[in-house]
Amino acid sequence: MRRNRLTTRLLAALVAATPAVAVAIAGTVPQPADPVRSSGPVLQTFALTPGEVRGDGLRLAGAAARAVTAPAAAAPAVAAPTVMRGGAEPLSGGRAELPPRRTEPFSMVGVTWADPRVVSDGRIEVRTRTAGTGRWTPWQLLETDNPDASGGAEGPGARGASDPLWVGLSDGVEARVEGARTLPRGMRVDLINPDGEGVGEAPEMRPGAAASGRDRAEIAGRAQNAGRAESAGRARNAGRAQNAGRAGSAARRAGGNAADRARRNPVLPARPVPRMVTRAGWGANEGSVADPPSYTGAIKIVFVHHTATGNGYTCGQSASIVRGIATYQVKSKGWNDIGYNFLVDKCGTVFEGRGGGVHRSVLGAHTLGFNDNASAIAVIGDFRSVRIPVAARAAVAQVAAYKLGAWGSPPAGRVALVSGGSNKHAAGRAVTFSRISGHRDAGSTECPGTALYRQLPAIRTIAGGAPIGLRFQQLGGASAAAGKFYSRGLVQPLWDLSTPTRMLDRFEVWLDGRMFVATPAGHRRARVRLSPGEHTLAIKAVHLSGRTSVTSARIIADPVPPAFPAEPQVSLRTGTMSDAVPVRVSWGARDAHGLRSVRVTGTARAVLGATARAHDAAARLGEANAWTVTAADRAGNVRSASVTRTPVLVAEAGARRTGTWRTARDPRFLGSEAAAASARGASMSWTFTGRSAALVAGRTATSGRIRVFLDGRDQGVVDLRSSGTRYRQAVWTRMWPTAGTHTVTVQVEGTAGRPSVLLDGLTYLR
Repeated sequence: MRRNRLTTRLLAALVAATPAVAVAIAGTVPQPADPVRSSGPVLQTFALTPGEVRGDGLRLAGAAARAVTAPAAAAPAVAAPTVMRGGAEPLSGGRAELPPRRTEPFSMVGVTWADPRVVSDGRIEVRTRTAGTGRWTPWQLLETDNPDASGGAEGPGARGASDPLWVGLSDGVEARVEGARTLPRGMRVDLINPDGEGVGEAPEMRPGAAASGRDRAEIAGRAQNAGRAESAGRARNAGRAQNAGRAGSAARRAGGNAADRARRNPVLPARPVPRMVTRAGWGANEGSVADPPSYTGAIKIVFVHHTATGNGYTCGQSASIVRGIATYQVKSKGWNDIGYNFLVDKCGTVFEGRGGGVHRSVLGAHTLGFNDNASAIAVIGDFRSVRIPVAARAAVAQVAAYKLGAWGSPPAGRVALVSGGSNKHAAGRAVTFSRISGHRDAGSTECPGTALYRQLPAIRTIAGGAPIGLRFQQLGGASAAAGKFYSRGLVQPLWDLSTPTRMLDRFEVWLDGRMFVATPAGHRRARVRLSPGEHTLAIKAVHLSGRTSVTSARIIADPVPPAFPAEPQVSLRTGTMSDAVPVRVSWGARDAHGLRSVRVTGTARAVLGATARAHDAAARLGEANAWTVTAADRAGNVRSASVTRTPVLVAEAGARRTGTWRTARDPRFLGSEAAAASARGASMSWTFTGRSAALVAGRTATSGRIRVFLDGRDQGVVDLRSSGTRYRQAVWTRMWPTAGTHTVTVQVEGTAGRPSVLLDGLTYLR
């Protein structure tokens, strides 16, 4: 909260207005002999005194002295502060001052006066002496626009005030007021020591915790009364989630019977509370809060402020600044508690402000005329010309989305509110605001500073946006094919998105149009058991604002493995013979939803495509050769089938012969010998019991033709002529589905010009 900038100067001097808490040190400011400790009184006050300069007070012109000592009237409760003259008197010479003086340690300074309706028309400045160095700071202006943001809600003891200024650990002060026509009655300088006596050491900062189920139920009730049925249901589910030990475990338990229960009655996880420093964390003095918090209806708007306390602080000092602001607003301004609902420092740390529950609609004292159904976020610092950092902007957006989204109020939307009376909007006037507005939209003030005010559109976009970039990173237990996914039944989706987790409420896993399970915002995985058949699996990301994004996939649950109608077959094939013979392994696997791959292991290993039905390999002669065919379907189910075959060679010497044959010897023949014939009608026969057979012959440029008979039936002619000489060639093959006894007969054709043929034996599989 800040006030309209004054255009003239005055010096304010003060004596202890409340002796029990004030410390007035007489004399000028001596140099400190010893280092100044931060212990000491929490509040020191110095009030204006009548007459000439006192050793421990303020120096005034005569007329001015009489003016400021007029009795201060009790401040009446009013709805809207205005610049009034009843609480001030003319100031002769337009100037007053508090001479330099030594003080007990303090870190924050402000000026207050008796009547909260009065706005001083002068310029109030202070300078302070840094503890331990003795150096004085430059003069600094105290902001004094919009005198009473509480709207009278803080009781008859409320005082008008400047915004406090953080100066760091100091032990001296000088003040002046210039250019004022009047001086408010009861004007005093207040020095705040947030680490003083009665406060103790600042507790360790820690994050806020989620609201209890009972408190969330209250939110639900208020939301329902305000017509927010969706928010109410969410809050009730959140209470059930806590009683069950948090809903995060629901995703881990979603399997088997648990999955069925989750589908019938999915439990929503507790709505996440932004990570923040609690009141206990920053050291709130709960004993100074006299009255219990008040509550309003649904939160319809969030007002953004800046504290105008200056930017010269480290983030390690933020908790002290918050304690100082709270002390100033309670002890100096006479309020019941700190006015803001939340505070954010420049590093993005969020602090719980006014007590009563961060998840509840606490009535604050922050935006005159519009405190009802509103929440306020104050950024610690002065942002008239300096933009807030990215971390602070993200924190403001998160808290705003959290508060508005809980009540079904879209952060990027607008809302019409009726003014309770401010210095900009008269009481009873309907005003349309953005759901996230600056303080200046409601009152005549520079707050939250022009630079920050210009960042509000970006903050609305972040706070009110839908989740972006939602996608499946992985569907564990499923594989993709032809635009769909296939699974054996258990799917473990893993998803991600671009929106930061801090801006998310939860994720929901939907199956076939019904919510299956919900997970907390930090979770990215679930377990879903699918019944056989085709399903739609969807992930819905829910933003703190309430907006959603969805990504989905079609999944076919197929628990049935592929089938082999018969065992694989092995057949001899044409090619070169050696100590191993060329064979072909074939199979007939099938699956209702399609095969993904086939793997063959044995004398050769290969992974083949889904359409493959055969694989060429080799088998060693005289040995039992085994092959296993494993078919995998698109869902990952597998089934295997095996076959074993032994190749046997029957040499030409073991055949029955007719006609004239001669023996040819060459190391390139099987066994170094082969049988040659030229006369037409010469024949050679082999009888065997097996499943496949191959005739072995030599091929040259002058080789003739042979006719082949199988079990007495003509199988046609094989021409052995070749452009190059090749021996041990399987030139003719046959395969049968079952083992049987067969006879293969070869007859020489006596081809004109090239009648000679060369036979090297017969190979069969048993």
